[in-house]
Amino acid sequence: MISFEPTEEQELVRSTARDLAAEALRPLARDADEESAIPADFLRSTWQLGFVSNQIPEAFGGGGAPRSPMTGALLLEELAAGDAALALAALSPALFATTLVDHGTAKQQERYLPQLCGADFQAASVAIVEPRPAFDAHVLRTTAESRGSAWVLNGVKSFVAYGGEAGHFIVVATDPDGKPAAFVVPREAHGVSVAGPEPTLGLRALPFAQLELKNVEVPQDDRVGGPTGFDYARLLDCARVGIAAALVGLSRAVMEYTIPYAKERVAFGEAIAQKQAIAFMLSDMAIETDAMRWLVWKAAAELEAGRDATRATHLMRGYVSAQAMKIADNGIQVLGGHGFIREHPVELWYRHARTLGVLEGTAAV
Repeated sequence: MISFEPTEEQELVRSTARDLAAEALRPLARDADEESAIPADFLRSTWQLGFVSNQIPEAFGGGGAPRSPMTGALLLEELAAGDAALALAALSPALFATTLVDHGTAKQQERYLPQLCGADFQAASVAIVEPRPAFDAHVLRTTAESRGSAWVLNGVKSFVAYGGEAGHFIVVATDPDGKPAAFVVPREAHGVSVAGPEPTLGLRALPFAQLELKNVEVPQDDRVGGPTGFDYARLLDCARVGIAAALVGLSRAVMEYTIPYAKERVAFGEAIAQKQAIAFMLSDMAIETDAMRWLVWKAAAELEAGRDATRATHLMRGYVSAQAMKIADNGIQVLGGHGFIREHPVELWYRHARTLGVLEGTAAV
């Protein structure tokens, strides 16, 4: 029998995140979107809850909790149900941290992980996406060339979260053998330039930037995983599970908002929820949200067990991206004219869904 029932500890994380989403994220979401900015107090308070540092071993100042992609998926769903942009803002340094936990050398972990365990929010980011149509994460044009005691990086990355504020980036490039390699690149390295913020349809509160690397020299010791490299497929799978979990939370938010609205909204003498077309939309939202969640949990469980999760995450990514967009669109349809105005949050969720769905290239790739 297959069971993805959360543990007692995971249920505690889930409950804490759900309360935080309702009390802190949802009330801030509209203003953050309108102002294209994340409140500093929000980042400070969520950082101190330890969502990132708890995943770092105690030896480096972290909480030492077991590395758990399933817990991460549960956390992201709950926070994104409050607001996807704020959820990703609070947790964006986690991908940097967990990449080093999973793949970094002892020297890299000792050098960089303690920086993410302090009391104040620390921006750090992973740069994978490149600015071109139909981007394929397996075909990277950013290059890494070995020259003596250093690696030299050249290329352009886009959609780099907190690109303007991050102290360090993990940049994924193609090595001389044509294989993906990752490097820790400091913000102040010679040849690194940051342009932004990049305008987006949704997730406007989360600052994205474009990262350009021109003959950037990185010490040999800062190649993630050392000379043998790292497991790029796992990094990509972890990132995709995170995005998909956020889309599940967003879809649940749409469903939980539109069902009460449809029950209360009266047209032609009866609640619109009684109309067959509307009722089918609402039931499909519930069915698809559950189906999406199971796909995310299955992929996360494969990662947690240390198995190859590429097939599971690929199927999850395509399905979740398509269904989340459909749910957000149907949410607007249920609200009718109200769906397009800022008095209601559904238009915001629609824009978030569209942006999340293509954040790592088109889902068809």
